[in-house]
Parts: sequence; structure tokens; C-alpha cells
Amino acid sequence: DEAVRGTCEDASVCKRFAVSVGYWKDPYIQYFVRQAKERKAPEINRGKFVCAAGYYARVHGVSYLIKAFLERTECNCQIVNLGAGMDTLFWRLKDENLLPRKYFEVDFPMIVARKIHNIKSKPPLSKPIMESHSGDSLLIDSHSLDSSRYSIVGADLRFSSDLEEKLKKHSLDVHLPTLLVAECVLVYMTPQQSANLLKWAASTFPVAMVINYEQVNMRDRFGQIMIENLQRRQCNLAGVELCTSLQSQRERLLENGWENARAIDMMKVYSFLPQADVKRIEALEFLDEKELFEQLMQHYCICWASKDSSNL
Repeated sequence: DEAVRGTCEDASVCKRFAVSVGYWKDPYIQYFVRQAKERKAPEINRGKFVCAAGYYARVHGVSYLIKAFLERTECNCQIVNLGAGMDTLFWRLKDENLLPRKYFEVDFPMIVARKIHNIKSKPPLSKPIMESHSGDSLLIDSHSLDSSRYSIVGADLRFSSDLEEKLKKHSLDVHLPTLLVAECVLVYMTPQQSANLLKWAASTFPVAMVINYEQVNMRDRFGQIMIENLQRRQCNLAGVELCTSLQSQRERLLENGWENARAIDMMKVYSFLPQADVKRIEALEFLDEKELFEQLMQHYCICWASKDSSNL
């Protein structure tokens, strides 16, 4: 688990870099991760630009689906962010007046403890939580925080019964339309463990949507190199066998209780983004590595599935 937890730091550093260069605005990421001060070798910077552009597409693609769900439900819903790490979505949604009835985050207790420490010690993070809170005093300990609109819970996603118990303690409402977000999370679980989590969600919420961002096309040479690079860091992709194609990604969702499922690779997502903004970020000079960028984007995808008894 230590290597998997380390991916949280990698993702946070890459997001902070991308925000500092100007790919998108996020005034809150600075409170969770320091900007690297040392100058990097040119080839590392080129890799960073490729990574940042990939994150740009990921952030915008996932955000588009989240906002569509919030719009359809008129924010009368809840979001459960699985493996949230140092994600700042709660604060950004509040700034846009798009908060759901309740926003939950779940991650390893060690990561949750670090996030809670940052929230407690940094007023730009704690103040929005207090502003959106109503009722009794806010509940907080080393591994959980619970307010009326935002909760963060330390739990292991591989054990869905434990997860459900902890979420219900923090006022999870199974009758509310529910959006579950998992970004590079399921791939670190065995196929059986991720199936259990997806089945739990599909059977628990009558109206629900799941967004899954992770690897795809992992059987080709580029995919094998990605796997080998992670293995050198003792990071095992336990669920990589389900990441063979867009079809395998859709089937995994349909086989575990979801009614409708779609999947597209990130190169396709990139082509759907507003072209004026794409031109702006391409002016940030990463495309000397265009071939690498395209290969990377073809090896990640966004999948989403719904279960919709209310015809939203």
C-alpha cells in the first residue's frame, strides 16, 4: 500500500505544476502541496508538460461529467470521491455555487490525516467548510472530519462493508442521487475487490452515476512499459487485466449492476475540449513531444455508468 499511497504525492505535485504554468485555475492546490523549487533537466520538464497536458484533459473531462450530474439533479444529490487524495473539488464547487447536498471524500487513513492537518491549519481551506456548515459543532478527529456539507473519511476501499458503515456515520443518504468518482483508484485493487465496490454502489443507490478514470489499452508495448515503470517503484497494478480495452472497461461496469456504460480514451476527450482553450494551452510549448503525448492519452480513459430509476 505504501507505493500506492505515494501516487497521491505524485499526482498532487503534477497538478500543482500544471496550475502554476497556467493550464487551469485552482487557488487551493497550493495549500496541499509545495511547488518544487529546484530547476529540472529539460527532458524532465518536457515530461512534466506532457503530464500536465494530460491532467488538463483529465480535470476538464471529469469536471464536465460532474457538472452535468449536478445540473440534472439541481445539486440535490451527494458526491462520493473515492481515493480523493489532495483533491480540491469541494472548494472549487463551493466557489461556483455548485455544492451538492453533501460531498464525501474517502482515502487511506494516513492520507486523510495529512489532509485534515492541512485543512485545520490553513484558514483558506477551513473557512469554506465552516461557511457551508450548519447545525451542531463540526466533528473532527485525526482520521475523519464531518460537517453538514463536507466529510472526509479514512477507509480502505477494498472492504465495502466497512466503507458503507463509515459513510453512514457521516450521514450518507442512500435515497439521494449519488455520484461516485474514482480517478486511478480501481486499477490498484484486484478485479474481485473493484467488482465488490462497484456492485455495492450499484445495489445501494437507486439513482447513481460512477465516473472512472484509469488506464486502457495496456496490452500493447507502450502499456507494458507503463506497467514496468510502476513495478520498478514497487507499485503493482493489481487490476490491470480489466484495462485491456474500452470494451473491457464498459463490460466491467455493466457486469457489476450498472445499466448504461460508456468509455472514451483521453485523446478523444482532448478533441472534445473547447478549441480556443486547447490552443491556449498548446502555446505553453509541450508539443515537441506530440507523439509521446498522443500515446499517453490513448492509454488512459474516462468511463461512466448510470443506474437511473428516476429517468434523470
